[in-house]
Amino acid sequence: MPTSENYLVCASQRSGSTLLVESLSATGVAGAPEEFFQYFSSSSQAPQPREWFADVDDSTILSLLDDVEPGEVDTRDFVRWRADVLAAGRTPNGVWGGKLMWNQTPLLVARTRTGTGSLRTAIRQLLGTDPLFVHVYREDVVSQAVSMWRAVQTRVWRDGHGPHVDADRDARAEYNAEGIAYLAGILLEQERQWRRWFSDEGIEPFDVEFGQLVKDPQGTTARVLTALGLDPALAPPPPLKPQSNARSKEWAQRYRRDAERNGYPQ
Repeated sequence: MPTSENYLVCASQRSGSTLLVESLSATGVAGAPEEFFQYFSSSSQAPQPREWFADVDDSTILSLLDDVEPGEVDTRDFVRWRADVLAAGRTPNGVWGGKLMWNQTPLLVARTRTGTGSLRTAIRQLLGTDPLFVHVYREDVVSQAVSMWRAVQTRVWRDGHGPHVDADRDARAEYNAEGIAYLAGILLEQERQWRRWFSDEGIEPFDVEFGQLVKDPQGTTARVLTALGLDPALAPPPPLKPQSNARSKEWAQRYRRDAERNGYPQ
């Protein structure tokens, strides 16, 4: 596989992509990959808990989620926005990294003002060329959806960090089969869309599966560094701890039983 000075991690939420990009960032030479494309220009914020359930009216789900908070309009034009994204994602050696979820692709296309709606054109508009596409995926969508359901309730997305970290709030998070099922459907569709897009575009991405990443995060990071033409010995020990715990596993087991009875996605 040819090396590239740019790479884009293509994933869906709770797939392990944060572990990978934090590991790559920790090398100091593999870009500073962030989720640059998650922010709505109308609010300068990423999708908030209730926005994931915008077409759901089930009060048992919505009552567990925070109300939408107002934000501020991002007034940057494309030239300024592009310059900011490229500067933020690049390390001094010239390597740029970023992370893109499938649900964020319309935001990227809109930001680059790509009239054709072509995602690949939008990426080229941003980077000037094709990056190395790193595809991170999780075969166990049940555990993935459970992890996301817990995160949208607690608004804690990584290893106890963030403005909404609250141990009591985490303890109050509730199991809801319909909420998990709804997110499982979204995550399955995102993965289908990525695979379809790679096939349609004739792209062979660098694949990273969640199980292997978690089993050997340092070795997996080293493989990505090699693909980028960088020293694999720079791969660090894992910088994040797993968020999954006994409750996550219990919810996953419970959901699988509910899914069998009710035909929920799994």
